[in-house]
Amino acid sequence: MIRDLFSKKKKNAKIPADKAKKEVPEGLMAKCPECKSICYIKELRKNDMVCEQCGYHHRITAGERLHCTIDEESFEEFNQGMISEDPLSFPEYREKAEEDREKTGLSEAIVTGKASMGGLPVIIGVMDARFRMGSMGSVVGEKIVRAIEKAIEEKCPLILFSASGGARMQEGVVSLMQMAKTSTALRRLHEEKLLFVSVMTHPTTGGVSASFASLGDVNLAEPKALIGFAGRRIIEQTIRQKLPDDFQTSEFLMEHGQLDQVVHRHDLRKTLMLLVAMHQTGEKEE
Repeated sequence: MIRDLFSKKKKNAKIPADKAKKEVPEGLMAKCPECKSICYIKELRKNDMVCEQCGYHHRITAGERLHCTIDEESFEEFNQGMISEDPLSFPEYREKAEEDREKTGLSEAIVTGKASMGGLPVIIGVMDARFRMGSMGSVVGEKIVRAIEKAIEEKCPLILFSASGGARMQEGVVSLMQMAKTSTALRRLHEEKLLFVSVMTHPTTGGVSASFASLGDVNLAEPKALIGFAGRRIIEQTIRQKLPDDFQTSEFLMEHGQLDQVVHRHDLRKTLMLLVAMHQTGEKEE
């Protein structure tokens, strides 16, 4: 009888939850938000962070975006050392920005530079949502404007990848001014008859979607990306109507004429190369 008691305890013994968690190293596995399948991070990265089961596009860093978009070792970064000031003396803003710099290895929420695609030169900017949720402050706006000016100077196409929560609230009206600033600079690019391709990724919202991200000569987006200005709940409360389930997705915007094409991440480089090549050919014929 005593032996049976001990054997039952041994049979029902469980590994403590804390110990079980420690046995799986952090960052080894990832769970797809769409289909809930679990896969190795290494395998996911090999597939450009696209779920092999359902095709869900996970967020990627600026570095990963450049790696799967431009020609290898062709990137020359601009204005790398620019960092945000604190015009409003907003509580803990400097500290949080510094934390993001350490965490991401980036100086700000956008990386800009010159690169080549299929051997053709382009000016490219890639936002990174890990840094203050990709919000657009004074430095992000300034780096975009300088990239536009560089495109004008070198007569190159401009490609901007958006991933943003909108304007940066910690910089108040200074942040909101970047909407007009970037839009005005793009007007000059348009007058020079230079190509601007805007690629909206998940998420592209607020002041970014309401300014430069929507002003491309060609507007592209990745599948099922959240794109919009105000949040769903605020809109529903304002209009007192239930919105469609796919509202503010790239597919919804495509259907209603606000996008030119929804492009799978695996096809994005090829699509951009085609657009850049078409633009170059048009210049030569003139």
